Amino acid sequence: MKKGSFSLVFILMGIITMAQTFNARPEGTQKPPLHGNHWMAITGKPLAATAGSIIFNNGGNAVDAACAMLAATCTMWDVLSWGGETQALIYNPKTGKVIAINALGVAPTGATPAFYAAKGMAYPPEYGPLAAVTPGTPGGLCTMLAEYGTMSLQQVLAPAMQMAAGYAIEAQTANSIERNKALIKQWPYSKEVFLPHLGKEREAPEAGEIFKQLNLLATLTKMVEAEQNALKKGKTRKEAIYAAYDRFYKGDIAKEFVRGSQEQGGLITEQDLANWQVKIEEPMSVNYKGIDVYKMQQWTQGPALLQSLNILENIDLKSMGYNSAKYIHTLYQTINLAFADRDFYYGDPAFAPQEPMKGLLSKEYARQRAATIDNTKNNIHIGPGDPYPFQGETNPYLAQINNWATASADINTPVDASFLESFHAGTTSVEAADKEGWVVSITPSGGWVPACIAGNTGVGMSQRMQSFVLDAAQNPFNVLEPGKRPRVTLTPTLALKNGKPFLSFAVQGGDSQDQNLLQFFLNIVEFGMTVQEATEAANIENFQIKSSFGAHDNRPGAVMLQSKTPDWIIKELKQMGYSIGLDERSSGPINAIYFDWEHGSFWGGSSNHGEDYGIAW
Repeated sequence: MKKGSFSLVFILMGIITMAQTFNARPEGTQKPPLHGNHWMAITGKPLAATAGSIIFNNGGNAVDAACAMLAATCTMWDVLSWGGETQALIYNPKTGKVIAINALGVAPTGATPAFYAAKGMAYPPEYGPLAAVTPGTPGGLCTMLAEYGTMSLQQVLAPAMQMAAGYAIEAQTANSIERNKALIKQWPYSKEVFLPHLGKEREAPEAGEIFKQLNLLATLTKMVEAEQNALKKGKTRKEAIYAAYDRFYKGDIAKEFVRGSQEQGGLITEQDLANWQVKIEEPMSVNYKGIDVYKMQQWTQGPALLQSLNILENIDLKSMGYNSAKYIHTLYQTINLAFADRDFYYGDPAFAPQEPMKGLLSKEYARQRAATIDNTKNNIHIGPGDPYPFQGETNPYLAQINNWATASADINTPVDASFLESFHAGTTSVEAADKEGWVVSITPSGGWVPACIAGNTGVGMSQRMQSFVLDAAQNPFNVLEPGKRPRVTLTPTLALKNGKPFLSFAVQGGDSQDQNLLQFFLNIVEFGMTVQEATEAANIENFQIKSSFGAHDNRPGAVMLQSKTPDWIIKELKQMGYSIGLDERSSGPINAIYFDWEHGSFWGGSSNHGEDYGIAW
């Protein structure tokens, strides 16, 4: 070999090495990983993580701590409030099973497609009393605590009640209140709580100011009083907690909530609250290369992640390299396929028609969908598939699917700030684990700022009604109906390996949630990242899928990449038909726990995106 050939070989080896370094894994992390062997508590705000640590230090288990963190995040308006909804997966070490908590509210009496259409609306509104389903979080918290916790409601709510009496508000929430004060002023009870400096240049609290919510404190006090009175009468711990549940949904709290809602134009009735119940459900799962991944049922978007894993199991991802153009393209097309099915087939299983979930989650259907991916270009016309033959049935919606519009926006429509705000709307996450084996993953949401507060309860109402459709042509399974739950984006995750907890993970961010969680999972399983590396790693965001909020629109071919993505990858993706946007942080605020069975410890990951934080011992 000539001397010049050696030089060329070394140059080529250097280029390959640089490419492999970019494609293999991130270098270091901005936050250190958490380590612990007794317990771990991670959530959307540092103070709320502290609430979890208080409960752990007082002898509570992971369910107790998760409930305390949930209560604290609601009190802090961490993109949710007490009138929102709670979705949780719990691993029970006594049974070795994963349990799903469905604490999503339902459409109230009078909430029909005709009602909203008569107001000139294509969808229920994004804000205000007409955006509200019944509150779910108080019932979800009580149910989790009563069934799987060890402490009293009084103990678990103590940190949140101290915060309601007054806590030092952080800049993120305070500034959100200020930005949204025009909307807040429409609702008298919200104005009273959120705008303590009415008439001044800045009407919202300042960062560090003591933010007081005395009406909310009174509501929480009433729930604790109901529990303590029941205990004095000889009721069990569980019965006493359910007495608090009943006071919220059937007692004086319910009456004031309904009065305040209806005064401001809302539809929720006392009967709506009394009839609503938390559901303890069987989660859905698939096995990906020996790992059992669990998600909530099809009233969430969670099964879309399971469908994505089934599709990707047919493809050699590792050989493509982390975030290579080929890998990004494959992820994008897979997400399109799974989420097109989400947008047409998912809805509340308690209502007819019945969703074809057996077919949607079958490995055979996934192989068929994987075979449709064009490896050379983006397909803006990907629509729902036909899962019915994979459960031995004939699809009654074939004609409708053929007319289903996938590209609801022009390919050149920009991804502007208002679209992104709607696409990423709401939510926080809660992760907890303990040495006894209890694991909890929660994605609560609803009632985020600007929230309409229901009367003197201090409770912000949900905004989840907007996730319904009014036209069965869009999704025959998710059409608005009184008593029905909307199909939501909220989606905690648990994964087991060899029958033991492997990962617990969740993220905020509306329709981007299962995109981010899919990539986080693959970062660990396919590319060998640590849990902290995986939370910070550069992700993509697919905007071709339809938003579940606002106008329910999309941006065909649009993809968000991390700003340090090499030019050659961007160029290759543009040649495939993608419209590229760049963001410094594209990972989403992921929170996660990895279970290190070799060393008998936990690894905690909390993204460098946002204010999420964790504490471990």
